Amino acid sequence: MEMNADYVRSKFLSGHKKVIKSLLKIDGNLIEEIDSWDRQEGGGGETFAYSKGRFLEKGGINFSDVKGGRLPPSAQSERPDLTGSPFRAMGVSVVFHPINPFVPTAHANIRFFTAKNQKRENVWWFGGGFDLTPYYPFMEDVIFWHQQAKDLCDSYGKSLYSAFKKQCDQYFYLPHRKESRGVGGIFFDDLCIEDFETSLAFCEDVMTTFEDSYFTLLEKRKDTPYTEKEKEFQGYRRGRYVEFNLVYDRGTHFGLQSGGRTESILMSMPPSANWGYQWTPLPGSKEEELYKNFLSPMDWLNVET
Repeated sequence: MEMNADYVRSKFLSGHKKVIKSLLKIDGNLIEEIDSWDRQEGGGGETFAYSKGRFLEKGGINFSDVKGGRLPPSAQSERPDLTGSPFRAMGVSVVFHPINPFVPTAHANIRFFTAKNQKRENVWWFGGGFDLTPYYPFMEDVIFWHQQAKDLCDSYGKSLYSAFKKQCDQYFYLPHRKESRGVGGIFFDDLCIEDFETSLAFCEDVMTTFEDSYFTLLEKRKDTPYTEKEKEFQGYRRGRYVEFNLVYDRGTHFGLQSGGRTESILMSMPPSANWGYQWTPLPGSKEEELYKNFLSPMDWLNVET
C-alpha cells in the first residue's frame, strides 16, 4: 500500500475510540469532558479529558490531525532537509494519573508526519511508544510491562525491542535530576518498518499492547491499601513528571511551537504535584527502594528477583 494519510487517520481514530471504551469499562464513575477543536492554520482534533473517577484521578485520550505551512523546529531537528516544509501531523496520545499511589502513571502515543523535502517529494514517518512511571513499583509488574513490549516488538523484528527500549531509556531521562522518569518501555521515531502498511500496523499494535498491559496492572493494584504519606510521595514524584513534560518532552514542544491547543497539550499534567526542598527518602524505606532499584535503566527481563 502507498502512503495514505486519510487511511492513517481512520486507523488512529479507531484506536482512540478503543482505548476510551476500555477505560470507561474499568472506571465508569469518571467525569468525561469532550472538546472538538479546530486549528486556524488547518486541521483540529478531539480532546477527551477524564477526572474524579473511582480509580483514575485524571487522564486524557486525545486525537489530533493538524496541518501547517512550516514544520516546527522540534519536528525537524533530525531532518534539516524539511526546514520550512508544509506538513500534516496526526496522533493519538494517552496519559493516566491514578488515584492509588501503588498504581503507576502511564503514557502512550502514536503519531504520523508527512511533509515535502527540498525536492518536493513526499516524506512520511511514524513515531510513538509507551512508558510506565511507578511510585511504589513491583518488580513483577515492571517485568510484565517489558515482556509485553518485547513480545510486540519481536513479532515485527527481533532487534526492535532492544533498540526501542534504549531509545525510551534515553528519552525519558531527566539530566538535571540524573534519574529516569520511570521504568521505561519503548520509544521510536522516524519509523519505517519494511513499508507503510507494516509501519502503521505496528503503531496500531503499540496502542493495543499499551491498553491491555496497563489495564491489567490497574486491575491488579487498584485496591491496594495506602496512607496519606504514600499519597504525598506520589505528589512529590509527580513533580518529576511535570519537569520532564515542560522541559524535555518533544510532543509538548511541537504542540506549543505549532500553535496547538494549549489545554489539550498540557492535559498530560498531573492534577496536583509538590516540590519538597531537598527531600531525601529514609534509609530502608519503600521510597528509597524506588530510587535505588528502579530509576536507572536496567535489563528488566534479565534482572534477578
